[in-house]
Amino acid sequence: MAPAGRRRALTQDTSSRHDPELRAAAAHFGRRRFLSVTAGAAALAFGTNLPARGVAGPKELDGRRIPTDPFTLGVASGDPLPGSVLLWTRLAPDPYEPGGGLPGQYVAVEWEVAADERFAVTVRRGTAVAFPEYNHSLHVEVEGLGAGRVYYYRFRTGTWISDTGRTRTAPATTAATAKLTYAAVACQAYHDGYFTVHRHLAEDDVDVVFHLGDYLYEYAVNSAGGARGYTDRKLPDLYNREAKTLDDYRLRYALYKSDPDLRAAHAAHPFVVTWDDHETENNYAGAISENNDPPQEFLLRRAAAYRAHWENQPLRNAQLPNGPDAQLYRRLQWGTLAQFDVLDTRQYRSDQAYGDTLHAPGPETDDPRRSITGAAQEKWLIDGWRASENLWNVMAQQVCFSQRRFDVGAEARTSMDAWDGYRASRRRVLDGADSAGVDNLVVMTGDVHVGYAFDIKEDFDDPASKTLGTEIVATSVASGKNGADRPGNWDTYHKANPHLKFYNGRRGYVRVALDRAKARADYRTVSAVTTPGAPVTTAASFVTEAGDPGLKPV
Repeated sequence: MAPAGRRRALTQDTSSRHDPELRAAAAHFGRRRFLSVTAGAAALAFGTNLPARGVAGPKELDGRRIPTDPFTLGVASGDPLPGSVLLWTRLAPDPYEPGGGLPGQYVAVEWEVAADERFAVTVRRGTAVAFPEYNHSLHVEVEGLGAGRVYYYRFRTGTWISDTGRTRTAPATTAATAKLTYAAVACQAYHDGYFTVHRHLAEDDVDVVFHLGDYLYEYAVNSAGGARGYTDRKLPDLYNREAKTLDDYRLRYALYKSDPDLRAAHAAHPFVVTWDDHETENNYAGAISENNDPPQEFLLRRAAAYRAHWENQPLRNAQLPNGPDAQLYRRLQWGTLAQFDVLDTRQYRSDQAYGDTLHAPGPETDDPRRSITGAAQEKWLIDGWRASENLWNVMAQQVCFSQRRFDVGAEARTSMDAWDGYRASRRRVLDGADSAGVDNLVVMTGDVHVGYAFDIKEDFDDPASKTLGTEIVATSVASGKNGADRPGNWDTYHKANPHLKFYNGRRGYVRVALDRAKARADYRTVSAVTTPGAPVTTAASFVTEAGDPGLKPV
């Protein structure tokens, strides 16, 4: 989410500080080859194979020689499949130091999966290698698990044992699953407040968590942690600058993942993550920088950001970036109950219309040549709907899908960064859902730091038109600081958008319970994030019935 006026003049030093490996790679491959570069020894940042394959690599570091706990960033799991789950950790005994406090040597790490949290019944175990080239992160794809089961996992190196994580696998794709409960979160600016929302989420009974983007922010964080106002610690000066290089992004993830509440949420539930803009740069569009940096320069930055994102998230090898490219969009199923289509609306989009200022719809927003998903992802989405035999089709993505008018009147402004700025793209997606016979469409959204509930209309300018689905917008975890139950524009937004059924400006998360009859959304909010420990309440609940789109308050 960005302020208006995207292509603005710089007000800070933007001299390039990209890692030497990245700069050497760009010079070596050139502009055209840069976009499709494959693994090679010339640039570790663009490697897609395991490091040191077939060549003399760094020596092994015995885990017993690591003097302090290397599991400071916790554990995580992600992308549950019927017989498989991805397990993640990263070794960083000094997380706020470049390299995490480890030398450029690889470390052998044991992993274990059990049916119980005491690990009395181990079902899978093995050894993985934490390579320095991947910042000593581990991504273990565990196969051969039972479908629809809860498991516990942990890591060990030397005498050090990680926290215990709890995860689960998805039901078999043909299973007539009766119910599923998932949560959605987004937008967790560290400098705007504590991650109290994640502590409550860790204690909630959900099957899986969808993180819809802005997992971190590239912005500077001062020594007091911004709005957190630390008095018992002082963050290193290296955080008090915008993240641009591979080391910058790696260190920013270390700062976020060292937060105990975020660690608790990851340890409690499997996550399905996608990114928005701030994991790289505010409001970028494809290869176009917010600040009009030369494409070669910006793609270097994007490569660094994508690399650090994969290293620090529970993502499978299929999502490992190839330079500045990564296929993050993917599909998951929960029996025959739900299909989840996880989108990437940043990497392939056309540049924002009208200079990314708030603007009324016009020829640019309706230009069929412009897309927010790119043609390949759009086709993948609609083809997936056509093949779907699931009761609910859930589209997990980043920015507001429904029309969101900021003013009352014929020339009301809308956001050019959301689907309103790509109306032809939205029309194709809605027509695709209709042609595919999608009866129960749920769109999950983040980005805007408020909670919304929308009816998705055939014609947003005609309140009487057919309702095609439901959009559930999760507010932020911390971004925007404490917020308010009724922001100052509450009345205007409801008058301007008759399909808007709920609007709340507090921090929180959304819990969605699906069954064969209905989907229920509970908007869980906290009163404050600038001080820790605020309680959680349910601000509102809505139900949409299977076969009868439209939100009804509970």
